[in-house]
Amino acid sequence: MTISPRIGIAGITGRLGSLCAEEAGTSLAGGLSRHADANRNITSNPTAFAKNCDVVIDVSHASTVQTHATAFADAKCPWVLGTTGLGADDQTAVDKAAKLIPVLQAANFSPALTLFLELAKQLGAGLPGYDAEIVEVHHRQKVDAPSGTALAIGRAVAEGRNVALEDVMRLDQNGTRPDGAIGFASLRGGQIVGEHDLMFMAADEQITLSHRALDRRVFARGAIMAARWLAQQPPGLYGMADVLRRAV
Repeated sequence: MTISPRIGIAGITGRLGSLCAEEAGTSLAGGLSRHADANRNITSNPTAFAKNCDVVIDVSHASTVQTHATAFADAKCPWVLGTTGLGADDQTAVDKAAKLIPVLQAANFSPALTLFLELAKQLGAGLPGYDAEIVEVHHRQKVDAPSGTALAIGRAVAEGRNVALEDVMRLDQNGTRPDGAIGFASLRGGQIVGEHDLMFMAADEQITLSHRALDRRVFARGAIMAARWLAQQPPGLYGMADVLRRAV
């Protein structure tokens, strides 16, 4: 009989963190937050937190990534990282931790969106002369723009075209559109969970990939799936595609 790993949630008081805690059920080992709450088994100490977990789901904030990378690596605790908006130094810390512990990094835990990224890469490779535009819509409280998922889509297209996203991404839509650019547009309003459209446009045709998240719980369920899978893996840097490949 397989024993479910003890799952800790970093950012447990946030929207997604609280849903992850619900989906973990009896496997929940505790939470990590800036505001400790002993009655709810929530600590503000990442080192003590990690030592009590078999795997951690981190949906906190980019400002905590470097601290968490050190604490979780020292505790030899597998790390599912869903935090977006990372800087270069943050990513370096993640890559360093992945040499010591298994790390799964994903901008989006949706199984369908994971396959969307695979298709985006294929279309980017197969339609090199088409204009590529990404439009994302989220709730009015979302801080970062473009969303981490939109950037992941852009990276998939760029990878298919064998270019670096940073060299071709276009956030300012004023003026004429340069050849080879990957454009981004972000809309914010209401309580929209998340909508992403990827359009490839030529003079005589257009193809659009669309994903709509109807319930934020889909991300929590995907994160739990990732955590249970990652707990059994050796050190390395993984993505949601690795989880799905082994699930089929």
